[in-house]
Amino acid sequence: MASAAASNPVKSAMRTLDVIEYVVAHRQGAVAQEIAGALAIPVSSLSYLLGTLTDRGYLAREGRRYLPGPGLERLRAPDAALTLDDRVRPLVRALRGELNETSSFMVRRGWEVEALVTEASDQALRYAVDPGTRRPLHALASGKVMLAWLPEAELALYFAQVQRERLTAATRTSEADLRDDFSAIRSEGVCVAREEATPGICGTAAPVWIDGELVGAFSVAVPAVRFDAASEARIRSLLIRTAAAIQGE
Repeated sequence: MASAAASNPVKSAMRTLDVIEYVVAHRQGAVAQEIAGALAIPVSSLSYLLGTLTDRGYLAREGRRYLPGPGLERLRAPDAALTLDDRVRPLVRALRGELNETSSFMVRRGWEVEALVTEASDQALRYAVDPGTRRPLHALASGKVMLAWLPEAELALYFAQVQRERLTAATRTSEADLRDDFSAIRSEGVCVAREEATPGICGTAAPVWIDGELVGAFSVAVPAVRFDAASEARIRSLLIRTAAAIQGE
């Protein structure tokens, strides 16, 4: 029984590759029934697989026909051709897959933080983030990470220009409190914000550096009822590992 279960992922991978290779070999496109018949894949299984490959961009759909998608070109694109979105999306997806908690890659836009890529948890109790959503830097773990490494002159400008709203009872708004937080973040390499932006939600974030530039932060948002010491430790570890993965490319 165990060996049969272990072979299932391999079979699934083989089917995925078979479908991609079949479609690539038929540049005029192929319909689902044709693919199913040629590869002996049940239509019910093939429908899910085709949908996933289309969502990821490895296939494209025109009417009933499936064609090679732009995602295949990304696999052989030189590093210079990859966008930041291209580079972080698989890692955000992997974070979400390992934790089943909403995971995101956040970037700084002026004095706000924006969700560039996000993958929502499928748990009933979760925090959802729409791509493009912007929130104030001081209240989110990812925003505090970006503030923590600002040059002193730019940080002084931030404190002089920005009115920091108290979003929850836990939001830290004073310059002294935030500077204390920034020192801890630089020391630990990770920020944890407990219900500072949204009641009942705890955020954890780690900075991402590329060629010496802070380009954003990976973050995970968890309902406070699930954010115990073990969960926090695991999330911290995974975020540090994920940030290191892109920095080591």
